[in-house]
Amino acid sequence: MKQLKRNAALFFAGLMLSAAPIAVSHAADKPTLAFVVNGASDFWKAAEAGVKKAQGEMPDYQMELKYPEQASVAVQQRLMEDLVSAGVKGIMVSAVDPKTQTDGLNKIGSQTALFTTDSDAPQTNRVAYIGSSNIDAGLQAAEIAKKAMPDGGKCIGFVGLLGADNAKERIQGMKDGLKGTKIELTDVRGDDIDQTRAKKNVEDALVASPDVTCMVGFYSYNTPRIYEALRDAGKLGQITVVGFDDDPITLGGVKEGTIAATVVQQPFEWAYQGMKLMAAYLKGDKSGVPSNGLIIIPTVIIGKDDVDKYATNLKAMAGK
Repeated sequence: MKQLKRNAALFFAGLMLSAAPIAVSHAADKPTLAFVVNGASDFWKAAEAGVKKAQGEMPDYQMELKYPEQASVAVQQRLMEDLVSAGVKGIMVSAVDPKTQTDGLNKIGSQTALFTTDSDAPQTNRVAYIGSSNIDAGLQAAEIAKKAMPDGGKCIGFVGLLGADNAKERIQGMKDGLKGTKIELTDVRGDDIDQTRAKKNVEDALVASPDVTCMVGFYSYNTPRIYEALRDAGKLGQITVVGFDDDPITLGGVKEGTIAATVVQQPFEWAYQGMKLMAAYLKGDKSGVPSNGLIIIPTVIIGKDDVDKYATNLKAMAGK
C-alpha cells in the first residue's frame, strides 16, 4: 500500500512538472495585465467591456478583470499578491481603503507596474491614477440637489466604503457645493458593499429621520437600493433622490422622474484607456503618464431628457 501511494505521488508530481513549462511559456508569450475592482457590483460591467475592447486591439497581451471574493483590504491584497505570483506584469486597482493599504500597495508596486483607478492611493508608489475627479462628482451632485430643492432640505447619504478616497471626496465635494444654501448633508451611512445592508440603511434612516427630504446614493448600487426602499415605504417621489452612476434602476428612476438626476462616471474608459496605458508603459513608453500622475475622465450629469441617448451610447460601447 505504501508503495502504491508513493507511486501515485510520483505520478501526480510528474504531471505537475510537465504542465509547469506550458504555463510559464504561455505567460511569457502573452504578458498579463489585470484590472482589480473593489467588490462585486454591476457598476464594473462597463469596465469589463472596456477591458474586452482593449484586448481586441492588443492581442499580444492577456487582459483580465478580477473581482475579490469580498470587499475587504485583506482579500483584495491577497488577490493582487496571487496575481503577482502568477507573473502578472501590470495591475490597475480600485483600492478598498487606500489609507490602510499603503504598505500592501507599495509591496505590489515594487513587484509589478501598479496603477490606480476609481479611488486613488497617491501616497503609494503607484505609477498613475486614471478615473474620475471625485471632488468634481460631488460638486455635480450638489448641483442636482440645488436644482431639485431650491427651498432647501435635509439630505442623508449612503455609500459602500466610508474609508475609501472616492467616498470621502464625493461627500466632501457635495458638502462644498452646498455651502451657502439651505440644503444640508447631515449624515452618510456605509454598508461595506453589502447590498442587503445598503437597503436596510435606507429603511432605518426613514424611521430614524422622518424629516429627511433628500437621499444621496454615492455608490452605483446605493441609488437602486434607495429607490427600492422608498418604493416599498410608499415614499417614492416624495423624497428627492440624487444618484451616482448608471445602474438600470437608477436610469429608469431618472426617466420616470422619481430620481432627480445622476452623476455618471466612465468605467469603460478607465479600463479601455488604462489597459492601453499599462501596455505602453511596460514597453517603455511613459509619455502617457502626466507629471502629476493624474488622468481625469470627466463625470457627467444625466437628467430625464438625457437617459435614452446615454443608454444607447452604453450599448454601443459594450458592442451590443
